[in-house]
Amino acid sequence: MLRKTLFLLCLLSPLIGAAQKKMRARDYGINIGVLPVGLFNAITDVPGVKVGHTTLIKGNHIRTGVTAILPHSGNLFQQKVPAAIFAGNGFGKLAGSTQVMELGNLESPVVLTNTLNVATAMDAVVGYTLQQKGNEKVQSVNALVGETNDGYLNDIRGRHVSRQDVLQAIQTATGGNVTEGNVGAGTGTVCFGFKGGIGTSSRKLPKSMGGYTIGVIVQTNFGGVLQIAGAPVGKELGTFTFSNQLLNNVDGSCMIVVATDAPVDSRNLERLAKRAFMGLAKTGGIASNGSGDYVIAFSTAEQLRIAHSPASPTQGTELLTNDYTSALFMGAIEATEEAIINSLFAAENMKGNGKEVAALPADKVIPILKHYNTVK
Repeated sequence: MLRKTLFLLCLLSPLIGAAQKKMRARDYGINIGVLPVGLFNAITDVPGVKVGHTTLIKGNHIRTGVTAILPHSGNLFQQKVPAAIFAGNGFGKLAGSTQVMELGNLESPVVLTNTLNVATAMDAVVGYTLQQKGNEKVQSVNALVGETNDGYLNDIRGRHVSRQDVLQAIQTATGGNVTEGNVGAGTGTVCFGFKGGIGTSSRKLPKSMGGYTIGVIVQTNFGGVLQIAGAPVGKELGTFTFSNQLLNNVDGSCMIVVATDAPVDSRNLERLAKRAFMGLAKTGGIASNGSGDYVIAFSTAEQLRIAHSPASPTQGTELLTNDYTSALFMGAIEATEEAIINSLFAAENMKGNGKEVAALPADKVIPILKHYNTVK
């Protein structure tokens, strides 16, 4: 009998593993948009970009974390990258944003965490930058730190994220596959009334359109009426903003980070960031009064890096002209939409802070999508 049981377990083990695997939109046959995705369908498809997470799940009340995005592996302060910011709704804390908007460049990793740990994350990023070789004489660092409020599932007032947690996310950042769902800065978030989290996606333009890559990563914690590839999922499920008192609060925020290897300056990166926000709208997000919705966009093109101590007072570099940016805009919209949907599919049920939030019920969602011919 024991031998027979073991035999059955061996047969079932691959199925058990498959059941535990986090599914993404495309695993269900949901192909958002028309442009092809990159190898990992992640922001890390943009050459040089790395992502790291620190996830804090402790006891019954701590559900938070940190996510760090590095544009390249070198010294970011000494070799800055072009960057821009778009505020879809400014009820949030994107520390360091004014310098990025003024100078058009990024000189630190982008760090995402919870609302009340922004100061801790800034302190950690400043310390990280000052300790890097070559920065011994640096006296000013612009740390860029964004947030969403995870106070529904997390004891946010406890401010449990430490400097070491932030440094760990930066120092362990890697390329390749990016873990999604209840991880890092998305550990305690809620989106469309379901468990939100971290999501990512990418688009690879055809050679005829430049062959550039656009990658997006999101921290989802906002409300509205969920749509997936145009299908009114939230309406069909009866779970949407203002549908009942439980879901009446749609505030929370969404952080969107867009990376590309296209040679675009801060002006066109701001235009790119604005288009990414259209991807949020396509998922049914409404950018409510109390939702801090920001887009950070940067280019990793090596020829556009800005030396902290330039050898010449002038800079002359070939840039993508306005007429050739439309394909990038489309890629940013599609990748943002899919990244948000991926954050929902990858998330799992979570209890915390005396409350519980259920994950998006795929068993109910897929039949809805089939009804609307979104999947086959």
